[in-house]
Amino acid sequence: MSADLKPTFDKIFSKIDELKPEFIDMLAKAIAIPAVSSDESLRPKVVEKAHFLADHLKKLGFQDIQLKELGTQPPPVQDPNLQLPPIVLARYGNDPAKKTLLVYGHYDVQPAQLEDGWDSEPFELVVDEKKQLMRGRGSTDDTGPLTGWLHVVQAHQAAGVELPVNLVTCFEGMEESGSLGLDVLITEQKDKYFKGVDAVCISDNYWLGTRKPVLTYGLRGCNYYQITIEGPGADLHSGIFGGIIAEPMIDLVQVLSTLVDSQGNILIKGIEEMVAKETEKEQALYKDIDFSVEELNAASGSETALYQKKEDILKHRWRYPSLSVHGVEGAFYGQGAKTVIPAKVVGKFSIRTVPDIDSGKLDKLVIDHCNEAFKKLNSPNKCKAELIHDGAYWVSDPFNAQFQAAAKATKDVYGVEPDFTREGGSIPITLTFEEQLKTSVLLLPMGRGDDGAHSINEKLDISNFVNGMKTMAAYLHYYGQSPEK
Repeated sequence: MSADLKPTFDKIFSKIDELKPEFIDMLAKAIAIPAVSSDESLRPKVVEKAHFLADHLKKLGFQDIQLKELGTQPPPVQDPNLQLPPIVLARYGNDPAKKTLLVYGHYDVQPAQLEDGWDSEPFELVVDEKKQLMRGRGSTDDTGPLTGWLHVVQAHQAAGVELPVNLVTCFEGMEESGSLGLDVLITEQKDKYFKGVDAVCISDNYWLGTRKPVLTYGLRGCNYYQITIEGPGADLHSGIFGGIIAEPMIDLVQVLSTLVDSQGNILIKGIEEMVAKETEKEQALYKDIDFSVEELNAASGSETALYQKKEDILKHRWRYPSLSVHGVEGAFYGQGAKTVIPAKVVGKFSIRTVPDIDSGKLDKLVIDHCNEAFKKLNSPNKCKAELIHDGAYWVSDPFNAQFQAAAKATKDVYGVEPDFTREGGSIPITLTFEEQLKTSVLLLPMGRGDDGAHSINEKLDISNFVNGMKTMAAYLHYYGQSPEK
């Protein structure tokens, strides 16, 4: 720890420890708002959460708080007048002698229901003192880290320590649905609200494993598709119509089976040829990273890993594309036995993209493949394959001022040098911030690799919540002191 910063850090860290109950209470209130962006019926709740955050920012003394409206959500939507949730912009400090840091987070969350297999109501934060963790939808993705930034400001105030940088917030409510509208807003505001931003920090990812903190310098992209197959004019009784009409569900299963095999190999021709070749320098990065197949099994809650070697696991998580089938809309999925033939079904799948996959070329390959696979069925039903949303992959420089400041902060808090990693997930606007604001982006994770961000029983370890805030605070000071931007 830097000798001149130790007294400062002692004060701030002490206040974070002292205010922990208050911080957890605020997180519980935020999580209680079911801000599921993909559920049109819950859109009012997403907007409610935006106002909840704006009110809290006001209490902390943030200025120029704006809820930027993004207009109508584009198709496919059930309600053609559905409004996108607002972006929450705010400022804290406007000192020209200080660097200005934009902190990004998202306040929307993935869908969650108790009947999915949760141990408790997903929108009620459970503090498990025995396991020292907090369970609830959004605890780690991304409500916990987002509120962490606000708690860091409060801890500085309580400790009587001046914030070492100017802060600008950009909190969105559509990240789990492709960050619709955010790209346009960043472009519109790059010389307005975001003018003068020196760097961007995002806390919306996770440690690689469960033991060692990381800093992330790369992300895969994500192209999300759907296949719609429709035939009968209404759902039908299989006892009357089974075997004498073409069933959309059967066609859909056939088409989906042509996309990927059980070993994770993508079966769509032309994708593998676009992937950047591995270099010797890149190969060397995997050698010292702390990770094992046991940690992968622990994170998945199973022993279903396709690879046993650390290097193979990480390469397929970071630098190779993957295709996942996510679900079917319109089909019967409840308990019991319902002998219905769905009239229309929609299959959802995504491809995680990597350098040097061209998104437009990928879309053509995918859609042409689906159309050709359906054509081979000789079905009288109708089929439509389409892109729903996409987000580009991103790679940065792990040796710039931001990353070095974060590395020092991580070592001060956790006592170890962080691993520098890439990540398999996607944050679509990372590249947009970098390109439009002409600045660097840092991914500073709070949670662990076993948090279950999009799964049941999503959690955040209390130690990660507390130490994550301490790392954020220390990072602000190291970055504020750094000679570079």
